[in-house]
Amino acid sequence: MTDTAYDFDLFVIGAGSGGVRASRIAAGYGARVAVAEEYRIGGTCVIRGCVPKKLLVYGSHFAEELQDAANYGWTVEKMTFDWPTLRNAVAKDVDRLNTAYTNTLDNNKVEHFLERATITGPHGIRLASGRELTAKVILVATGAWPVVPEFEGAEHAITSNEVFDLETLPKRVVIAGAGYIALEFAGIFNALGSHVTVVNRSETILRGYDAALRDRLLQITMARGIEYKFNCGIERVEKQADGSLHVFMKGQDDPIHADTLLVATGRRPKTDGLGLENADIALGEHGEIKVDDEARTSCPSIYAVGDVTNRVQLTPVAIREGQAFADRVFGGKTASVHYDCIPSAVFSQPPLASVGLTEAQAREKFGSNVKVYTSDFRPMKNVFAHRPERGLYKLVVDAQTDRVLGAHLIGPEAPEVLQAVAIAVKAGLTKADFDATVALHPSMAEELVLMR
Repeated sequence: MTDTAYDFDLFVIGAGSGGVRASRIAAGYGARVAVAEEYRIGGTCVIRGCVPKKLLVYGSHFAEELQDAANYGWTVEKMTFDWPTLRNAVAKDVDRLNTAYTNTLDNNKVEHFLERATITGPHGIRLASGRELTAKVILVATGAWPVVPEFEGAEHAITSNEVFDLETLPKRVVIAGAGYIALEFAGIFNALGSHVTVVNRSETILRGYDAALRDRLLQITMARGIEYKFNCGIERVEKQADGSLHVFMKGQDDPIHADTLLVATGRRPKTDGLGLENADIALGEHGEIKVDDEARTSCPSIYAVGDVTNRVQLTPVAIREGQAFADRVFGGKTASVHYDCIPSAVFSQPPLASVGLTEAQAREKFGSNVKVYTSDFRPMKNVFAHRPERGLYKLVVDAQTDRVLGAHLIGPEAPEVLQAVAIAVKAGLTKADFDATVALHPSMAEELVLMR
């Protein structure tokens, strides 16, 4: 297994979800493995992404839960919120996870270097300290990085990297972008009491999700007080003497007054300065590393997994890719990653979740041979809380085979419900299979087997 001509059998650049999984699996096969990470072990998801963001979502939910408590017989007096308490608790849990991921590497005898690494050739690596190393195989798993458009005063904006470190809760937040990161933070700040304005260059939110869910989320969030400004981009930002911001939009004379400008307009593969040119590694138009079905780059000894390849920017996908890579290269197994029927969720308020084809995608592929079933309902929780918000569940079905092509949900706990549904859609079950399943009552999930 080992090749003494090199310092390591595998050197991984980037200790995120994909890199850590690949490292420990390869080490389990007996490979000598090392990882370099320039910031903290755990990567975007654990350190500055989905995990701390989900904790903020949980924290923000208490605003609604405490308001509803009276309907359940509870008396809550002097309800107040302290941002530093939540922020620090989230940071503490990130520290815990950073330690846990580090221990995972240690327990699997993976050597790790807390410094930047660059590629010097097909088998060469240089650490920031100047140390030169060699590896039979190199894996790039550096992830992606927030994109900040060019405009005057852009230095006054923050991204999803810095939002977790805000000293105080801003009273007025402008969020540029309308993808999942933008709308998740819009929901968080709105629930915590900030006035939120979402500005977007187009008129579409959550591009790629089913139109019915996008429309429902837009209606509900507007009713909750989130303002939207569509078809406009940021022209410039001026910082005032008191630290506040004036955000000027293209084509509009009056600025939006804000305390914080959060730019969430997309993420770009993090390939700059990695030395990829030293190994003739081909890049795509967005800076992503081009790879084949086995995660191999244009250099036979160098592979890449995760967001840096820009295939599907989701943590579970990076983990699957890292596992498959290690199984193939060091375990001698036949392993592949399937990119169809990948479930995804947006932890907006309310959250939404999807798997499979949207109605538009299905009609483009199957024409008129598509049936759509929906359940538009008011969740019991909302009825008791006197909230008018309605949930929407939607199944997209192939009319000829009766196979369920896609499932799309918006409402309380939609992501938790969808994981099980994703198994059914991935397995190719039919609408008749859904109908033949006894409903679990009373639950929102039972709507999935009651659509006729």
